[in-house]
Amino acid sequence: DEYTPLSSVGEAELVPLGVEGKLDEESGFVFPETDNLHELLEHWKDIWFEVFHDEKKNILEKFLMALELPFTVLRKLSIPVPCEGYYCRPTLALSLALSPLWIGMFAHLEFGTNLFMHEGVSYVGLMCIPSFLIGALVWRFADEREMSTSAAAPIALYGFVIAATWIDFIGDRLVALLQFLGVVLHIPSPVMGLTVLAWGDSMGDLAANIALSKKGLANMAMTACFASPLFNMLIGLGVGFSMIKNEDGGFGAAVSISPSVKIGFFFLLCNLVMIPVCGFFLNKGTIPQKYSYFMFGLYGCYVITSITAQFMT
Repeated sequence: DEYTPLSSVGEAELVPLGVEGKLDEESGFVFPETDNLHELLEHWKDIWFEVFHDEKKNILEKFLMALELPFTVLRKLSIPVPCEGYYCRPTLALSLALSPLWIGMFAHLEFGTNLFMHEGVSYVGLMCIPSFLIGALVWRFADEREMSTSAAAPIALYGFVIAATWIDFIGDRLVALLQFLGVVLHIPSPVMGLTVLAWGDSMGDLAANIALSKKGLANMAMTACFASPLFNMLIGLGVGFSMIKNEDGGFGAAVSISPSVKIGFFFLLCNLVMIPVCGFFLNKGTIPQKYSYFMFGLYGCYVITSITAQFMT
């Protein structure tokens, strides 16, 4: 059993029935002390069951998850996640301790910088000192069921940064794969960007926004639809332009607007104008379901027009 009931003596005193553990004063149960190694094994058993023995998944899903399993292990051992529903004390401790190793690998693979030994200094080794210390503290003193908000917040922020490096790494590999397929199939890179790359880049946002809508958070999902591309255009392009060097050694670069970008601006402007017109003026503050068909048609026209313009120029 997960817990052992207590026998009562009188009205206020509770006496355990020979089981050592932590007393939960609210429920009146003793929860046995859990061993970290046992907890770690149980956590990975759950992952193994989810990949290979979950009856809700079909054979194709199990096959794809089995292929992803090595990367799942690497992510879990390098991304600290203290959030409810994903919290596992020993896994969190290991990810905190091992995350500098991933940072070193990421810097080497993406930027060609050797943080393991750079100019006689091992920056990864220096980062491992506090990370191993914090990991040991979590392993020894953290609660086995949940982590306090004051401790979880900075760890979650750090985990977000590590997760962003994983997203950047996987995104670069995906772009390289799409470029390879484009060369093999003789598909122009702008067309690949307008179709496969754009769809793949948006699938994560699509899944998240649909999940939010199903939970009754439609306003949040709609806000994210505009906030996400706004972040990409302002922050993403801003960071990119800030790192560009011209031929003279200064910062800056000549830019030009391609036909596909002009077409995209036009169709985006059409949608941005039609949403308030349809919502405020035609339907008194609501957007009808049939407006979605207009948006689908508008996107279809955009893709066809953009591809046509690419082949005509």
